[in-house]
Amino acid sequence: MSERVHNFGAGPSALPLSVLQQVQAELLDYAGTGMSILESSHRGKAYDEVHQRTTRDLKTLLGAGDSHEILFMGGGARSQFAIVPMNLLLGGGSADYITTGNWSVMALAEAKKQGSARELWSSVAVGNDRVPAPGDLEPDPRAAYLHYTSNNTIAGTQYHYVPKTGAVPLVCDMSSDILSRPLDLSLFGLIYAGAQKNLGPSGVTVVIVRKDLLERSSARLPDTMSYARMAAKQSLLNTPPVYAIYMVGLVARWLLEMGGAEAVGRQNEQKAGLLYGTIDGSGGFYRGHAQKDSRSRMNVTFRLPSEDLESSFVASAAEEGLVGLKGHRSVGGIRASIYNAVTLEAVEALTQFMAEFQRKHG
Repeated sequence: MSERVHNFGAGPSALPLSVLQQVQAELLDYAGTGMSILESSHRGKAYDEVHQRTTRDLKTLLGAGDSHEILFMGGGARSQFAIVPMNLLLGGGSADYITTGNWSVMALAEAKKQGSARELWSSVAVGNDRVPAPGDLEPDPRAAYLHYTSNNTIAGTQYHYVPKTGAVPLVCDMSSDILSRPLDLSLFGLIYAGAQKNLGPSGVTVVIVRKDLLERSSARLPDTMSYARMAAKQSLLNTPPVYAIYMVGLVARWLLEMGGAEAVGRQNEQKAGLLYGTIDGSGGFYRGHAQKDSRSRMNVTFRLPSEDLESSFVASAAEEGLVGLKGHRSVGGIRASIYNAVTLEAVEALTQFMAEFQRKHG
């Protein structure tokens, strides 16, 4: 095998090496069954143990008691843009949306197809370089829910507080920063997250929904799009994405062994601090996109003096085993995604490369 690179891709993204090694060891024979978990029936004992353990471990990591259900659904987080209002936006009601990047804009557009939804606050006009300050928000107290995206992968912004909504259920697309820091689950009505950034591989979306909200799911919804029906069948209404859930379980166990969200949160702060320190200390050679109080600890976005230099940066970094650094096609620049599984060693290697690249080209 060739030497492993440092993967800064935005998603699918880096997975813990120990998890990949366990997957490799168990690929042909899972737990002495004589077959791969890929070949196992989702109704069989082997997978049932995986399913239940993964659910328990995620509840432990999230601090979820009996108030919330954990669902495993297909279709990626993007499907949830429509499924959330299908379940929670009751006839005649309206929902509030905060738009701070491409994904939240898409979520609002899907909600409008299902019913009434309004844009409560937007950063689109300023290039999505910030999230709202707490005092900027005035949610409608009659709203069916308020939706926001906690971390914006393209622009590199992140909320460092939880919006206050009173009695209005808070819905969050947490795809790119779930379990990257401690979380008070009691503040949320519903959280959804595509797995392919901090939880595992693509193919499964984790939904954490407060049990009382299940009562909103209309009986007229398709079964596989109904939170109530999925919860009633423990996400086994149809064949779930077995292998992706198995890997989410391994990542959850890895996080628990690390010390949970508090421990990984401290590590993520250290990684982000090192990278932003390099940007801020470059004398303007590297220019961060996000306002400082909105900077993401997951996706660090920045520019160089010219697009030619940015192209050279990406190509030269790849030669040094630092990959996935090209910014999103809609905004350009550089993006270093430093999710949970990206090691401090990888970030140190990147900052050393950045210093040397500036020495040569600054």
